[in-house]
Amino acid sequence: MKYLIIYAHPNPKSFNHAIREIIEDKLRNDGSSFDVRDLYEINFNPALSGSDFVSFKQGQAPVDIKGEQEYVKNADVLIFIYPIWWFAMPAILKGYIDRVFSYGFAYKADEEGLHGLLSDKKIIIFNTTGGSQEDYELRGYKDALKKITEIGTLNVCGLKVILHKYFHAVTFISSETRAEMLKDLKAIRL
Repeated sequence: MKYLIIYAHPNPKSFNHAIREIIEDKLRNDGSSFDVRDLYEINFNPALSGSDFVSFKQGQAPVDIKGEQEYVKNADVLIFIYPIWWFAMPAILKGYIDRVFSYGFAYKADEEGLHGLLSDKKIIIFNTTGGSQEDYELRGYKDALKKITEIGTLNVCGLKVILHKYFHAVTFISSETRAEMLKDLKAIRL
């Protein structure tokens, strides 16, 4: 099984980075093959341009996108690690999806509708939030995120989400609670 970690947080001291380190350690200890695409570290350009559309329409991808698509193509499982900011993924990750999961690579359309082209891949998502679990459930944020991210984006590409784990209120809880969350993460099977 080959894994691809797509990581989107600019702070190397963040809770997201701690999640990333644990996931990398788990994969390493399991003897799994994996790559990491730290979108801030690689200075990924998230801006979808007019020339991108021209390339995609011609059945080609810009060089920077082609390289990222190779990482996706070679993976069996994609692991997304990112915070929820303003009830959405960070802009750099949204831009990554806009550019990398492009028409002709991740999906196609015909008179019958949209068809995912990445159905041989599975998805694992780890998110941190500023809000509590109760807020996310009572106010419908969790359902909204599921509809937008899992159903409206990833499922359209044929991708199957096998795990979506939230770490709620990480900026407001105690260090002990955060440590307990990370301990629980170590027990998760990938």
